[in-house]
Amino acid sequence: MSSELKYQSGFGNEFSSEDPRCPGALPEGQNNPQKCAYGLYAEQLSGAAFTAPRTDNQRSWLYRIRPAVLHEPFTKINSGNVTHNWDAVEPNPNQLRWQPFDIPKTIEKSVDFVQGLSTICGAGDPKSRHGIAIYIYTCNTSMGDKCFYSSDGDLLIVPQQGMLSITTEFGKMLVAPNEICVIQRGMRFNVMVEGETRGYILEVFSDHFQLPNLGPIGANGLANPRDFLTPVAWFEDREMKEYEVINKYHGHLFKARQNHSPFDVVAWHGNYAPYKYDLKKFMVINAVAFDHADPSIFTVLTCPSLKPGVAVADFVVFPPRWSVQEHTFRPPYYHRNCMSEFMGLIEGKYEAKEGGFKPGGGSLHSIMTPHGPDEDCFEKASNADLNPQYIAGGTMAFMFESSFSMAVTKWANENKVDKDYYLCWQPLQKHFNPNWKPAGKEEKSYTF
Repeated sequence: MSSELKYQSGFGNEFSSEDPRCPGALPEGQNNPQKCAYGLYAEQLSGAAFTAPRTDNQRSWLYRIRPAVLHEPFTKINSGNVTHNWDAVEPNPNQLRWQPFDIPKTIEKSVDFVQGLSTICGAGDPKSRHGIAIYIYTCNTSMGDKCFYSSDGDLLIVPQQGMLSITTEFGKMLVAPNEICVIQRGMRFNVMVEGETRGYILEVFSDHFQLPNLGPIGANGLANPRDFLTPVAWFEDREMKEYEVINKYHGHLFKARQNHSPFDVVAWHGNYAPYKYDLKKFMVINAVAFDHADPSIFTVLTCPSLKPGVAVADFVVFPPRWSVQEHTFRPPYYHRNCMSEFMGLIEGKYEAKEGGFKPGGGSLHSIMTPHGPDEDCFEKASNADLNPQYIAGGTMAFMFESSFSMAVTKWANENKVDKDYYLCWQPLQKHFNPNWKPAGKEEKSYTF
């Protein structure tokens, strides 16, 4: 199927696309003509206020067979494990780790993408459009005649197991493990899967994701804009007895019925559109002389807050890379952070905790909660020969980092929690020696 799909390249570009079955569907020189070509309706989808600065203004014009308003009233439905009630349980400042979340077996129960959503943690309030939520999705069947959208925020989706075939109002995307996609506020989409599927989602209520500023890195590096892909227009004119539109609004799920597919956009133009990105294309920056650089150098996308340099959320990856620092403890350092750190693992083994941190699981180190390498990692790295080393081969770990102090939901407190997580640090020994004498530093040369 991937060979059938086409994309437009670039991040935040002004795109335009029309399904080749309807040439000339895009109007020339204006957005909403009195009569659109092919008898289409013109509809604007705004991702920013009309009066937002031009550099921040996001909107797209959609030319569709029927306007999105053509549906029955929304009614509230069971939200399952989706919640933004951060006060339902007592706060827990401990280091938290989850074993891989269970995927429902197809022979036992059919669960689609929306039914398989579970909130792990979060903070803030979508009503005030300020905050975040982190989810796990576990499913085994496609959504069928159903679509989903969030009125609360933008969704950054990280597949861990199983391919996602996503149909949006803007076109189709195929998103595999080690790729991500972002589907922004208000965009309707449908997810098809083949077999047992699992992944992570970061939702930001506050604003949209941006590429981080590069500063003295220069004009190139990290996630390059050209590697982000946006779908091309594709439509279906399909009627049926009932199609379900699921909307997440104020942290609750609502359903509306209509008698046609919502994916009837024949053409569109604008800069507010979904996109995907291949994590293997991330250009890694690293320290090459001494010390372990801060993980901010691995930022793929950021959602900034109003305070300069402080993020509502950062999406950070830890891909395969060379480690060559001299006189340095190379793994991640011990840390207490003014930010919250949720980590997930797509594949492989994370260098600081190769034993208990597994693909499909996660960990949360809350604000000012100490964390760092386990005892095994510390002892090995403290005594290793500091030769050039290729680390994290076959591994892709990531982090959702946020300035919000996140609360863990009741569901996440009761499912797959590794209650022995703290034990990985208990064997750490005291190495203090009051009679220690400094040794001279030996300079080495290497041949790669």
